[in-house]
Amino acid sequence: MKKKKNVLVFMTDQQNSETLKPSSKAKTPNLDKFMEKSIKFNNCHTTSPHCCPSRAGFFSGLYPSQHNIWNNVEVDNALSRTLFDGVKLFPEILKEDGYKTYFAGKWHVSAYEGPKDRGFDHVLYEYVSNYGRFKAENKPRSNDWSQVYSNKDNIKLDDSKDFGEIVRNGYPKYYQFGIDNDPFGDNISTEKSCEVLENYDSDKPFFMYVGTTGPHDPYCPPQKFLDLYKDVDIKLPPNFDDDMKDKPALYRRTKDCFKLTREEHIESIRRYYAFVSYEDYLFGKILKTLEDKDLLKDTYVLYITDHGDYVASHGLWSKGLPCFREAYSIGAALGGADINTHFENNDLLSITDFAPTILELTGNKDKIKTTGESLVPIIKTNKTPKNWRKYLFTQTNGNEVYGIQRAVFNDKWKLVFNTFDYDELYDLENDPLEMHNIIDSAPKPVIKDLFKKLWTFAKETNDACTCPYIAVAFAPYGPGIILEDNI
Repeated sequence: MKKKKNVLVFMTDQQNSETLKPSSKAKTPNLDKFMEKSIKFNNCHTTSPHCCPSRAGFFSGLYPSQHNIWNNVEVDNALSRTLFDGVKLFPEILKEDGYKTYFAGKWHVSAYEGPKDRGFDHVLYEYVSNYGRFKAENKPRSNDWSQVYSNKDNIKLDDSKDFGEIVRNGYPKYYQFGIDNDPFGDNISTEKSCEVLENYDSDKPFFMYVGTTGPHDPYCPPQKFLDLYKDVDIKLPPNFDDDMKDKPALYRRTKDCFKLTREEHIESIRRYYAFVSYEDYLFGKILKTLEDKDLLKDTYVLYITDHGDYVASHGLWSKGLPCFREAYSIGAALGGADINTHFENNDLLSITDFAPTILELTGNKDKIKTTGESLVPIIKTNKTPKNWRKYLFTQTNGNEVYGIQRAVFNDKWKLVFNTFDYDELYDLENDPLEMHNIIDSAPKPVIKDLFKKLWTFAKETNDACTCPYIAVAFAPYGPGIILEDNI
C-alpha cells in the first residue's frame, strides 16, 4: 500500500497578507522561493480578527457560532473557554488514521484542553502566555488583577514617554516595538521541529504543526533582521490619515490608543517588516531540513497566517473590531509533495477551507462536517469549481472588549452590521482602502440584499445574533427578511 503524504503547516500570527506580495517591501526570500512552486491563494480571509477563533476555525473548519471560541480564551472575561461538545479537529482524524502528529508553538484554541487533548501525540514546545492552562472550573477569575499586582513596578503612573512607548496611565508600560533575540520562543519551536524532521525514519506519515507567534505585537525582531531595513524608505499607507468620522466611534477610540508620532509609526512598520523577515528565516529552516532529508517530495507544506495586522492602515495597529480588510485578509500558499507548479488563485477563500482540504489530501474526506469547502478541486485543476461561493462572512463578538459585529462581502460590496454603533457599507471596487462609509447614501435594495445574505448565513451556522427585543433590534432589515425567499 502506498504511503500517504506527510503534511506540515507553518502558521504565523498576525501577518499582514500584503507582505506575501511581490510589491511588498518585506524581504522574504525563502517564502518567495517556496511560492515559485506552490499555489498562492490571493483572496483568503479569516472568520474573526483574533487568534483563538481563527485557530479554532482553522482546525475545525467551522465558524465561531459552531465551535464556540469567540475571543481570547485565557482572559478573565472570556465569553467561552473551550470548544462545544462534539466539535472534532482535523489533527484528531489524522491521528486516528495512523499519522504521527507533532505540535510546536502557539495553541490558543482552548483554555482547558491542550494540543495533546486534541490529536497531537507529541508537543515539542508550547508557547504559553502569562495565564497558562486553566482547570475547567465555573467560577469568577482574577488573573487580570493578579497580573496588575505582580507587575506593580511596571505600572505607568505619569505621562512621561520614551520613543516607541505608548503611555497609558494606570496600565503596564507598553512598547510598540523593540529588539528580541528569540521573540515568543519562535526559534525554539522551529529548532525542535527541525530536530524531529532530521531524525524522522518512521514508515508512518506525519502531520506537523509549527505555530509561531510572530510577527504579533509588540514588534521585536532580532537586530540582524532589523539591519536589513536600515536603508529602506518606509512610507505610511495611503489611508493612514483616515479620520474615520463616518465610521463607528469605537474605531476612532481604538485609533486613539495608538498615540504615536508619525516617526514612531514609520519605525513600527520597519520593525514589523523585520519581524516578517525573521519568520521567513524560520520557515526557511523548515524547508531546508525537508529538502536535506528528501522529505519535501512526500510532504504537503502549507504556509498560512491566522489573521492580519492593520500595519498603520487607518492609523491602526494589531487587530480588532474595526472591520477592515487588513485584519481579515490572510496570506496562504500550498506547496511540496506533488505540487510542482505555480499558479495564483483569486477565488473567495476562508480559513475554514483548510481543514477539509487537508483531510481530502490525506484520504480522509468528509470525516468531519465543516462549513469550509475543500480546495482540492482548485488545487488539482486550477479552475473555479461550479457553484463556488460568491460571498464570504465574518463573525466576531469582540476581542477583550465586546461588541457584536458581522460582515458579508464579495469583490464589490462589504456590509458591516454593528450592534454597538451604526453600520458600514463600502464599495470595494471604487474604494478598496475602505475610506468612505456609504451606508447612508447607497441604494436600499443593495443594503437589503446584503442583509438577506448575512441573515441567511447566520441561520445556516446557528449564529445567535438575532434577539428581537426592541432595545437591541438595530438592523435596518431583521432576520425575518429571509422568509421572503421561503428559506
